[in-house]
Parts: sequence; C-alpha cells; structure tokens
Amino acid sequence: MAIVVGLDVGGAHIKAARIEDGRLTAVRQLACPLWLGLDRLEAGLRELRAMTEEAERVAITMTAELTEIFPSREEGAMILLQRLAEAFGGAASFYRGLKGFGGLEAALEDTSSIASTNFLATAQVIAARKSGALLIDMGSTTTDIIPCDRPQGLSDAERLQTGELVYTGLTRTPVPSIVSRAPLLGTWQTLARDTFATMADVRRLLGELPEGVDCHATADGRSKSVTDSLRRFARGFGRDGEERHLPVWQVSAAYVRDCQIRSICDGAFQVLSRPGLVISGVVAAGIGAPVGEAVARRLGFSAVTFGGLIDAPVELRPWATRCAPAVAVAMALTNDNLKPKV
Repeated sequence: MAIVVGLDVGGAHIKAARIEDGRLTAVRQLACPLWLGLDRLEAGLRELRAMTEEAERVAITMTAELTEIFPSREEGAMILLQRLAEAFGGAASFYRGLKGFGGLEAALEDTSSIASTNFLATAQVIAARKSGALLIDMGSTTTDIIPCDRPQGLSDAERLQTGELVYTGLTRTPVPSIVSRAPLLGTWQTLARDTFATMADVRRLLGELPEGVDCHATADGRSKSVTDSLRRFARGFGRDGEERHLPVWQVSAAYVRDCQIRSICDGAFQVLSRPGLVISGVVAAGIGAPVGEAVARRLGFSAVTFGGLIDAPVELRPWATRCAPAVAVAMALTNDNLKPKV
C-alpha cells in the first residue's frame, strides 16, 4: 500500500492529511503554539505519529517561519527544515512553490521558495480541476484570496500588497484589530484597544463557531462558554456582560463580524480589479469556509468547498476543506504529473 502524508506546519497549528493508494483516508488539525517554543513542534509531530509512521513519503509545506521565536524568516525556515528532516529522514519532500518538491539540501539553498507557499499548493490542485477559480481560504489567523490560474504575489509581503492576503482569521484575530468602535444601545462606542476578546468569542456569541475548530486557549485563560465569551467581549466596551441581555451584545458582535467579512470582500475586489482576470466561481477552504461562501455570494459568484471539489470522502469532506494545503501537498506529491501553474 502506497502511503503519502501531507503536512502544513503553521505557527499556530499543524494540519495533516493521509492518502493511501490515491485515496484520502485521514485529515487532522492540532494546536501547535510554536511561539511558546520548538518543543511544541516536537510534541505535535509525536501526536501525529500514528498518521505518519508508515508513510513512504511526507510532503511538507510551512508558514511557521513567521513565528516570533525566530530572529528572521530565513533562519526560522532553516531551523524548521532541519527539525522536520530529522523527524522524517529521506521520506521528507519539501514543497517549494513553483519549483515543485525537493529534499532538504534543495530547500536549504532557497528558503524563500518554501516559506509561506502553502496557498500555491491549494491553488495548483484547484486549477487542475476548475478553470477561473478564486480560492478563498480563511484560517484561524489569515485569509488567502488567490486567482488559481494566475496567482500574482508569491510572498506574504507581495500578497499583502496585491490583496491576496488579508491578515484576519476566523478565531485568533483580536476584536480591536478589526474595529475601533461598534454600535451599542443606539449609539457608537469606542473600544479598548486591547486583546480582551477574539473573533472566536464573537462567533461563539453568535452561535456561528463550527465544532472543533477553536484549538487554542482564550485571551484570559477562562473557559470557552458563551458566558465567558460575553465577559471578554463586553470588557472591550469597558463593561460587564451582565449589564445587558445577550441579544443586545449580539447586535454589536454581528457588526464586528460583518466588518471582518467586508475586509475580505475588499481584498477580493482588489484582486478582481486586475486587468484580464477571468473568474467563474469561488472555492472556499479553511476553517472559515462558510465565510468564504458568504463572500462569494456578496461578490455574485457560485461557490464550492475544496473538499467537494476534490470529491473527498463524505465523512472527511469538512476537514479536507479546513486543512486544504495539507491535502493539496499530499495530492501533488502523489500525482507526479500534477505541475504547478502560474
């Protein structure tokens, strides 16, 4: 049995996908708060051992070189490459974007090609199946907006300029990084610019947070109950949650959520304004795939999830969508005839 595992190593999560004889059989996401130390990476890899130990090849892509513990992106990439090569030996194949896969030596010679290129793997798989697709992949921290036939930016810096990267996510983004004021009690109130609440709290108040996607501790270390989420959210208004009924706070939370969605629409409009670009529909991915579908509706496009597009097994389809880059690199390494497209 031929087994290929794809890994997407981020600074907050590791995502893994297992393909056996060309069929997706397992997908998993686990928390990996790398800013707390490299031992978190080692712990994550140990937890994934049941998925990876029999793999003949391990396809690896990463964004974790951006983590604050590294003095530079280049040094972060080199350290991660060494650690991952030690973990998987000759089975490790590193995704180098438009250059395809390579071993450790090739990756170390050109760290810029392996740093934060996981979006290209997803775009490559989509472009091979659907022309004119716009990928909207919303993760915990960032959102990728990629015209799969013609990606423009190849680095985070370039994509922040082109609109293809919007630094906002479904769960980890602090509320005051999205809005500085919000409506409450029929007036506008300025918010405290501190991380009392995150977008996970906002979506928990609204009943819109999918099960199992919020893997990290809350901002104050308290529970993930609606009561504690309300406490954190209200604190940003300088208030206590008990001062008003939940429906009052939900209006304010809905405003914050809508402002975040509009920021993604703004990025999409910037991408769509590029001359000569032809888009026929959206492929939604990430833990925020439902947000991607909502953005598609606002833009006037039909949408399909990544898991649906690749015809993943029904029981794995939601997590195949949420962990799209891990699935994509595994598929790309499995199918040698699949080449990156520009």
